Amino acid sequence: MHQFTKTLVTTALPYANGPVHLGHLAGVYLPADLYVRYKRLKGEDVIHIGGSDEHGVPITITAEKEGISPQDVVDRYHRMNHDAFLKCGISFDYYGRTTSRVHHATAQEFFSEIEQKGIFVRKTEKLFFDRKADRFLSDRYVTGTCPICNNSEANGDQCEQCGTHLSPLELINPKSKLSDATPELRDTMHWYFPLGRFQEQLESYVSQHEDDWRQNVLNYTHTWLKQGLKERAITRDLSWGIKVPLESDEAAGKVLYVWFDAVLGYISFTREWAEKQGKSERWKEYWQNPDCRLVHFIGKDNVVFHTLMFPAILMAWNEGRESGCYNLADNVPASEFMNFEGRKFSKSRNYAVYLGEFLEKFPADTLRYSIAINYPENKDTDFSWLDFQNRTNGELADTLGNFIKRSVDFTNARFDGEVPYQCTPEDWNSLGINWPETLEQLDLAYEGFHFRDAVTLGMEIARAANRFLTVSEPWKVVKVDREAAAKTMALSLNLCHALSIALFPVMPETSNRIHVMLGFQGSIEDLVTPGKSIVAELLLPGLKKGHKISPRSEILFTKIEDSDIAPELRKIEELLAEAVKRESGAEQCRMEFKPVISFDDFLKVDLRVARVISAETVKKASKLLKLQLQVGSVTKQVLAGIAKEYTPEEMVGKNVVIVANLAGRTIRDEVSEGMILAVEGADGKLFLIEPAGTEINGKQIQ
Repeated sequence: MHQFTKTLVTTALPYANGPVHLGHLAGVYLPADLYVRYKRLKGEDVIHIGGSDEHGVPITITAEKEGISPQDVVDRYHRMNHDAFLKCGISFDYYGRTTSRVHHATAQEFFSEIEQKGIFVRKTEKLFFDRKADRFLSDRYVTGTCPICNNSEANGDQCEQCGTHLSPLELINPKSKLSDATPELRDTMHWYFPLGRFQEQLESYVSQHEDDWRQNVLNYTHTWLKQGLKERAITRDLSWGIKVPLESDEAAGKVLYVWFDAVLGYISFTREWAEKQGKSERWKEYWQNPDCRLVHFIGKDNVVFHTLMFPAILMAWNEGRESGCYNLADNVPASEFMNFEGRKFSKSRNYAVYLGEFLEKFPADTLRYSIAINYPENKDTDFSWLDFQNRTNGELADTLGNFIKRSVDFTNARFDGEVPYQCTPEDWNSLGINWPETLEQLDLAYEGFHFRDAVTLGMEIARAANRFLTVSEPWKVVKVDREAAAKTMALSLNLCHALSIALFPVMPETSNRIHVMLGFQGSIEDLVTPGKSIVAELLLPGLKKGHKISPRSEILFTKIEDSDIAPELRKIEELLAEAVKRESGAEQCRMEFKPVISFDDFLKVDLRVARVISAETVKKASKLLKLQLQVGSVTKQVLAGIAKEYTPEEMVGKNVVIVANLAGRTIRDEVSEGMILAVEGADGKLFLIEPAGTEINGKQIQ
């Protein structure tokens, strides 16, 4: 395995058209910060680059709704989100903007390089044009009826009701969002990036990471590779964005597509960071140095942009070069989703807890801990107010906070505020904590992106420390054996010191408060030294006899009362009621049945047990899986809207129930020869009906 000397960490760029919520924090920004803070404690050379994605149609739509300029929109939300991240302790080395001069120049430089090499493909296509507005309509400016579920308010890029990815041309009765007029089709020329040209290189690249990338990352990536990579447009007919850097009639009125532009922000922001350092070429030490490890933290909905599309752009730049070549990502630790009270976060439906609002009511470190201990590494997890309350009150206040305060207070009361005993390595290893093994596990957890394991290890030290102090009872022992009590308190204070380091990546503000209570000046960040591992120092006790601690202690965590979260629970009830109202499509939620059928009509439905023999995703249809079903001696193909709940790998081998005599229907140029049965749960998720037993394939269900 390659030994890297530097690490560059990037985080997905949030759209600057709304506030970030806890789902964003859990999936991308907090895990990246945990990783970066730990690497800094080890004395490693690591930088953390993030920023705002400030181009794209959602921003222009927001601006038009509010009657302001797109720049006004991105200025507002860039500042709002950056402030929220800072308040939450997300330690970016640089947080940039894709509207910056350097970013525009970087993106145009990449376009020009690839254009000069003749890699782009030019294609004339038909797009909707609004004559009243006198402009071409990007996908989100077109609305109409979804051809899959008949939702009359589907957008031109996706139907939110059924989740199907669409193109405006697929909508029934399309309308312009600008004027409500029926748009007309007109020819327009655009530049396309030929992903297929790099398919073999990308397959080779991905194959090198079969053993270290997460399974969800590999699954998404392999699915795209298996389907064959196609050309993707990289320009759009818009006024807001990075202008195509060509002086020609073809380029007039065209900007770079945001998917091409945004990922290049990682490079441009690193350039800006270097300029800010006064070393304008230093960015190359991270992007063009083979000894630098590149790690992209993203959510699972952004996987292919970072495992296929961005690498392909860099491959296009690197093609034919002997120098100035860019590194490809060494790892893309994409998370699953963190849901909110059993349902998915949704900004568009206002079902969310926004980070800035949360931090106005509760401390950042309690949130960081609660999310980290529930990190959605390989499956979706859930944030709930009651879980947040219980963890804050129990694990943080009663265990960690109680131990720290008791240790400091008793030392001040009975030992004049000094470490009263010189702990030996033997003393340190007598606590029931195997320090070499614990630190090795901690390192493996952080380096393997297993953040829940890392946080759990830190809290296990806190529990062991709390037990040690409680069982030792120094408040009793000091009356009969002052030396024994002194040893207990010296070990307890050293455990306080160890906890301040071990939990620093998770709760930096709390760790710094412990640091000060232990008599140190400044912060733990001040101790960070290149090439020196602060974590490794925990193998031995860190506080010597006579070390003076602070004469004052403080309560680290205030318990959360039921009354504190009561307004949040009421808000959830209101949000759920609104969600149900929206999803029902009615002012009052009432059960509506389809027209009555006769028993003879019901008997016409032929329900059979079928076995899934293969499954794959359907291109541009995020909700659909294409299934090959064995029904007795017959094989049938069915397209099922279950891709949000089941992966193709999970489906293979399952027994399902199929409506076997349903007339065939063409969906997405694929024929569906039946329908499988599923039931929708209270949380909106679908659950398949899975018959159990042997020799039941093809059996009719009576």
